[in-house]
Amino acid sequence: MNITNISRKQQDLIQTYVDSPEKQRKLYHRTIITVIISQIFGGAGLAAGVTVGALLARDMLGTDKFSGVPTALFTLGSAVAALLVGRFSQRLGRRMGLGLGFIAGGIGAIGVVGAAIANSIILLLISLLIYGAGAATNLQARYAGTDLADFKQRATAASLAMVFTTIGAVAGPNLVEATGRFALSIGVPSLAGPFLLSAVAYLFAGIVLLLFLHPDPLLVAYAIAHKVDTEAKSSLANTATNGGRGGITLGALVMILTQIVMVAIMTMTPIHMAHHGHGLSEVGVVIGFHIGFMYLPSLITGILVDKVGRIVMAAASGLTLLVAGVIAALAPSESMVMLIVALSLLGLGWNFGLISGTALIVDSTKTSNQAKVQGVVDVLIALAGASGGALSGMVVANSSYATLAYAGSFLSLLLIPIMFWIRPQKIK
Repeated sequence: MNITNISRKQQDLIQTYVDSPEKQRKLYHRTIITVIISQIFGGAGLAAGVTVGALLARDMLGTDKFSGVPTALFTLGSAVAALLVGRFSQRLGRRMGLGLGFIAGGIGAIGVVGAAIANSIILLLISLLIYGAGAATNLQARYAGTDLADFKQRATAASLAMVFTTIGAVAGPNLVEATGRFALSIGVPSLAGPFLLSAVAYLFAGIVLLLFLHPDPLLVAYAIAHKVDTEAKSSLANTATNGGRGGITLGALVMILTQIVMVAIMTMTPIHMAHHGHGLSEVGVVIGFHIGFMYLPSLITGILVDKVGRIVMAAASGLTLLVAGVIAALAPSESMVMLIVALSLLGLGWNFGLISGTALIVDSTKTSNQAKVQGVVDVLIALAGASGGALSGMVVANSSYATLAYAGSFLSLLLIPIMFWIRPQKIK
């Protein structure tokens, strides 16, 4: 990062924060509030599309075999976006990287609606790739809260951003029928209705960040780190306090494995339910619980990660996902309760893995390369999700939903020995 990339006026403003711990504290709280507002809308944009993406593709492609393609495509798009958002944030700050990322996601959602109207598979595929920028940005926004946080606050800061995603994330799937009716009333296919909500939500999230994430927390954190002697005991100057490359590898592996398992099972659950007579409203309820448990426990998870330790909570992630996969495999197809339990635990296990992995990444990087490394790690997470989404449809088409769930359980179990095998000594 080079702070000379910004204007002299911005440099002067940032310097006033460098010289005032009180202003730093106020900026930290203001940053959290701004990120929270953007995450409420970002969660709605993400969840609405996830709920019906596979069903829309099934209708347009005329087969279940490629129902995982939408998830794979927007996850692949999110991989590219994660790299760009990370690099752009490293160069110009979180404000521009995150703001423009959400706006790109909104444009992609508009393209999906257009594809449904025109019944254009090509436009659908291209739009889903662009729509993935919203998912990548929604995920990377959690890092903005950690820029000015000390070691004992990092997981909690990340979790504060995530927990408020729940409001939009739970509302999105439960607005499927309402947005579908609205879409039909204006001549748009009903399954494209949730993407109308996604477009509005992502665009609004981007505008909030561009207008209010100022001064940029990452630029301020870099300026503080640059000022303080590198040998001082400052938490901002010495961000990489634990783990180094081993910590980055461990954090990335935790998030990659949890992402594969979560995306694979989540993607095929709506298809599995549709095959057994469940309607859109029931699908919305199950996915709503799932996404709620992905984000709602975040504050408690963040406190536990900071207090109990990164390794313990990462292990808890693997065990929780293992149980989720087994219940999903054994659940009777007509049982809404069992599916809700399985998908809720799936979301909770992902939550444990994401927050513990995020804390490991932040602990193991320096301010000068933090956003860039975070972007690269999120690329790997997105590619893992794309693989899980693409393969999930093929596994179910050639075997069964239960086989997919058991495979997810096995991958979750692998997380525990891998984690202790490469665990750096400094990490607890």
